[in-house]
Amino acid sequence: MKKIVKGILASCMAMSLVACSSGESNEERKLVVSSFNLAEDTTARDVFEPFEEKFNCKITKELDVVSTRLQKLQQNKDNSEVDVIELSQVTATQGAREGLFQEIDYSKIPNIENQIDSAKALNTGFGPAYTGNALGIIYDKEAVGFEIKTWEDLWKAELKNKIAIPTFSNTFGPAFVNIASDVKGVNVADDNGKAAFEALAELKPNVVKTYSKSADVANMMSSGEIDVAVIGDYAYNTVNKSREGLEFFFPEGTYASFNTINITINCKDVELAYEWINYRLSEEVETRTCSLEDNGLGEVPVNKNVKVAAGTNVETTFKAIEAGAKSVDYDVVLPLMDEWSTKWNQTLND
Repeated sequence: MKKIVKGILASCMAMSLVACSSGESNEERKLVVSSFNLAEDTTARDVFEPFEEKFNCKITKELDVVSTRLQKLQQNKDNSEVDVIELSQVTATQGAREGLFQEIDYSKIPNIENQIDSAKALNTGFGPAYTGNALGIIYDKEAVGFEIKTWEDLWKAELKNKIAIPTFSNTFGPAFVNIASDVKGVNVADDNGKAAFEALAELKPNVVKTYSKSADVANMMSSGEIDVAVIGDYAYNTVNKSREGLEFFFPEGTYASFNTINITINCKDVELAYEWINYRLSEEVETRTCSLEDNGLGEVPVNKNVKVAAGTNVETTFKAIEAGAKSVDYDVVLPLMDEWSTKWNQTLND
C-alpha cells in the first residue's frame, strides 16, 4: 500500500514539474492600459472588451487627461503599474526623451506595414501612431467676401478682427507656429522659430482671440464675433453647428497630429503589450473605431486598408493626412516649447 501511495505522489510531483517547466499557468493575463478619458462606454465596447475576449485577459484602465497621466508616469517610472500608454504626439516624444518607454521592435507589430506613410514616418524607435487629426480652416465665405484657399490668405488685410486661432497650449498650437514659419518660407529648425513669430506679429491685427476650447469658437461664430477660425478636425461638428453656411477645408501644407501607443519601461507583460499595439492598428479595430454610427468614436484611422464612410468628416481628414499632411518635428520643437510659449503670449496676447 505504501509503495502505491509513494508512486501516486511521485507521479503527481512529476506532472507538477512538467507543468511548471512548460510555462503553463491558470493565472489570468493582465494588462494595464493608460488612455484618454473620452467616450468611455463606446471605447469599452469597441476596443477594450473585444481585446479581453480575443486574448483571454483582463484589462485595467487608467483613464485621464494626457498631462495627468504622463506626470504620474514621470513621478513613478520604475514602480508604475501601467503597461502601455496612449498619448498625444508631443507628450509621447517628451516621455521617450525622458526614458519612460521601451524601444519598439516593429517586427513584432505585423499591422504596422499597413500604416499610411505619414504615420510610418513617426516609427523611429518608439510607439506607433494609431489615430490622427489635422488642422484646417472653417469660415463664412459670404461674410468674408472672398474664398480662402491657402494659409497665406489668413494674413490678408480684409480679415482684420475676423479670425480665431488655437492657443499655444492647444494640440495644434506648435503646428500653427510651423505654419507661420512656412508662410515666411523658412524651416523652424533653421532659425528656431524667429521667422514664425515675425509672421505671427503680422497676423495679430486679424486675430480676435486665441482660444483653448472648441466651444469658445462656436460661441464666437454664433455671435458674429469672428468669421474665420483655425481648428482641428475634431472641433468641426461643434463649430459647424454654430452658424449656417460655414465652409471647412484643409489647406495644402497642413499639419497632422497623431496619438501614439508606447510600452512602458516597467511593463509586466511585454508580449501582451505588443499584441495590444498590433490589435489597435488592425483593419478590424480601426474600422470599428472610425465609425460614426451607433455613437461610434469617429477616430481617424492610420491603417490604409480601412474603408472610411464616404461624405464624413472622418473621411475628409483621413484623405488630408493620407495625401501627405506634415507633422511637427517634436525632437526639434520640444526643447523650444517654453521659449515659444512666452513669445506666443508676448506676440498675440499682450
